[in-house]
Amino acid sequence: MNKFNTLKITSVITVVSILLSACGKDKRSTGWEYAPNMYEHIAYDPDQANTNFKDGKTAQVPPVGTTPIGFVRFDYPNTKDGYEKASLEVVNKYIADKKNLADGKILFEHFCSPCHGIQGQGDGLVVQHGYPAPPSYSKGTSSRGGAMKDLTDGKIYHTITYGLNAMGSYASQLAPDERWKVVLYIHQLQKI
Repeated sequence: MNKFNTLKITSVITVVSILLSACGKDKRSTGWEYAPNMYEHIAYDPDQANTNFKDGKTAQVPPVGTTPIGFVRFDYPNTKDGYEKASLEVVNKYIADKKNLADGKILFEHFCSPCHGIQGQGDGLVVQHGYPAPPSYSKGTSSRGGAMKDLTDGKIYHTITYGLNAMGSYASQLAPDERWKVVLYIHQLQKI
């Protein structure tokens, strides 16, 4: 018998044995498992009991004082004193170049203009529907005292982070670097 016939017979036997092994009695069987760790994971689920910890829980609270990766602390309390302290100590590290101002403008238009208006004059869509108008950045007076055109980086950042009066916090919508870009753009609106 030549090598070609041996190869054909071996191939036919292999294919037939694969087909026969796939036709078992258990109709629910998926056959041979390839990389079973893809769907039979060995990791614990967060709500699953876990004997590796004293309290028996898998989901653990992080140790006190730890900071998640990428999280930026803003250690000024949500009080008038925290607002005033932020005004004196917090300074924007971003420069007012074309890119940062363009990014700040886009973020402002998406998140802030519904109330503050496109030009920051306090005439957004929400105001047109009967809600109280926020003060104008260039002409208004802050509810915490002083002219809106004189708001510092720290005061604006503190307000975006915690909210003030009818304005809620935007800390969950805007990352710290995005808030700083909005602060840059608000400074441009203060000049109008």
